[in-house]
Amino acid sequence: MELIFSAALCSVLVSILLKVCKTKGFDPLQMIAWNYAAASILCFFWFKPDLVHLSFVQTPWWLIATLGVILPSIFLCLAKSLETAGILKTEVAQRLSVVLSLIAAYFLFHESFSSLKFFGIAIGLIAVLMIVFTKGGTSSAQQSHKASLYLLAVWGGYALVDILLKYTTSLGLQFAVSLNLMFIFAFLLSMAYLTIRKTEWNKNNILAGLSLGVLNFANIALYVKAHMLLKDSPAIVFAGMNILVVVFGVVSGSLIFKEKVNVMTMLGLGLAIAGVICLALAI
Repeated sequence: MELIFSAALCSVLVSILLKVCKTKGFDPLQMIAWNYAAASILCFFWFKPDLVHLSFVQTPWWLIATLGVILPSIFLCLAKSLETAGILKTEVAQRLSVVLSLIAAYFLFHESFSSLKFFGIAIGLIAVLMIVFTKGGTSSAQQSHKASLYLLAVWGGYALVDILLKYTTSLGLQFAVSLNLMFIFAFLLSMAYLTIRKTEWNKNNILAGLSLGVLNFANIALYVKAHMLLKDSPAIVFAGMNILVVVFGVVSGSLIFKEKVNVMTMLGLGLAIAGVICLALAI
């Protein structure tokens, strides 16, 4: 359970760091770019992907390049969502992206579904609608509209990354290799974009980005490690991770950033947790 706890904590710390740095004037684009530099290096040493014997012809480079574009784009949407919608709603939207991933698994990968899994997906969809389209606090209609759009982008974006990564591995590319190449491409393409924009590099942005990358990768590595150690209990890892992230999101949003939670959002949170439990039991 320590691994699951740590993975969930790292996930929320990524959002906290992004949100705090944005309020202090850091450039999120630079942070996101250098985040992938740290993540790609850590991925190489932690998972030890076999890049030496990589087949240039058989590797789906178009998929890797697509993920390299989508990853930083979604990370930027995450930063915008944290700014406009808050950490609580953003974390829930990110966690419930699993609902879209499962729907894709049913239609694209023809996975078998139980009635309990269908029920969990239905509850998850209702929870997303309640959380995304609930106006928060005293925000204006325009701010509320932006927040909803960024939340939907986070929800759909992380699901798209999961689907494409799963499709990449289904083509025969190892998970560790796919992950490492994805991070490398995300870093290179982000750097190319910032260079074209003639960005003025700042040491603080670089350091903050590298710290972000450590937390971002730690979240992935610890979650994968937990699944490896508890391979006979995947439901515990899945439910524990998602529920803890939601709980940490509520705590950090309420205590650190003083985010207000209305009745509809609380009902959405309750449904989100119920949906996660149903999906975990259906594994």
